[in-house]
Amino acid sequence: MKSKLLLGLLAVTLLAGCDRVDPNSPLGKRQALFEEMLRTSEDLGGMLRGRLSFNEQRFAEGAAKLDELSRQPWQHFPQVRESDGDSQARDEVWQRQERFQQLARELEAATAELRGAAQVKPLKARALEAPVAKVEAACKACHEEFRIY
Repeated sequence: MKSKLLLGLLAVTLLAGCDRVDPNSPLGKRQALFEEMLRTSEDLGGMLRGRLSFNEQRFAEGAAKLDELSRQPWQHFPQVRESDGDSQARDEVWQRQERFQQLARELEAATAELRGAAQVKPLKARALEAPVAKVEAACKACHEEFRIY
């Protein structure tokens, strides 16, 4: 009885591991970058919306980090869509590369603008609302066209 239970648990554990994305694959790398971008932008938005206390230094560091992160995921989109993995990218990413790259550049420009605004001391939360909204709009525009929900 114990051996059957142990064998069953082992099988469930192995099957659960099959759904994981290889963190070293292009899909795994871009997913990790997008998750880090999301966490960073949520913290910045949280500081402006009162969910987190506003901290000038943390905000400026977060804006710089987001700007750096925004330039990295695009290199992990191969020329042809991967057949394996659990990508949330639509086929249009590969079919409409010019538009996809345009939206990537718009995000990069928005994060650069936010980074610049976060370097003007003293930081005023009200002055940062528009640049943060621009970053959020750039993310949303790409998600609406190229992400599967």
